[in-house]
Amino acid sequence: MDAPQLPDGDMRPRRKMHILQLLPNLVSILALCCGLTAIRMAVDGRFATAVALIGLAAALDALDGRLARMLKSESAIGAELDSLSDFVNFGVTPALVLYFWGLKGDASLGWIAVLIYAVCCILRLARFNVGNKSAPSGDAPERTSFIGVPSPAGAMLVLVPMYFTFATGGQVFLPDLVIEAWMVAMGVLMISRIRTPSLKRVTVYADYARYILVGGMAIIAALLTYPWVTLLSLALAYLVAIGLIWRRSAVTNRKSP
Repeated sequence: MDAPQLPDGDMRPRRKMHILQLLPNLVSILALCCGLTAIRMAVDGRFATAVALIGLAAALDALDGRLARMLKSESAIGAELDSLSDFVNFGVTPALVLYFWGLKGDASLGWIAVLIYAVCCILRLARFNVGNKSAPSGDAPERTSFIGVPSPAGAMLVLVPMYFTFATGGQVFLPDLVIEAWMVAMGVLMISRIRTPSLKRVTVYADYARYILVGGMAIIAALLTYPWVTLLSLALAYLVAIGLIWRRSAVTNRKSP
């Protein structure tokens, strides 16, 4: 029986794939939809919903790569789709949400801060992609730790001024200049060479697994009950962890010959 005729005249048989192998790309597209919808929510003034959608996009971003490896459906298209989705969700969306929320009163400087943050995010993603492509298989430079703040974490950190205001019941608003400086600082952290925490390198004894699960459930319960205080606390804890890693690296470098 003749091979099926392809539109371009290629007589090679078409490659079949299991429909479940499309699931990782579907998750990436769903994450992109969450990010774009977050922008719409911000335009409508529904900032709490916008932040929740960015958080959901971050959770989906952590899921798609693992699904691709588990289903053995990793592809160049999937990698590019994931990277483009990350730029929209964690580079464009949080900056615009923060702009609509607190920087429209200082539109000129606020927009400059938005542009700086977005450019830093795309540079961070480009560096990550180039590092993964140029490194030998299994030896990617960010396999066990991150160099600079990863874009999903940067998105959650840049929204700290919103967490702070909402955690205080809207009683305390930070000056526009402080919010702009914070946005630029988070962008700089993303493109920096500072080592940042990664769960990929964290191991625990099996005997302690039950406590980790209970702690995880406690954090989820706190997010549902006191979302803004919990998000603010997690962001501050992450920044403290970065500071501790930086200090340890500095001490190690001073001791080395």
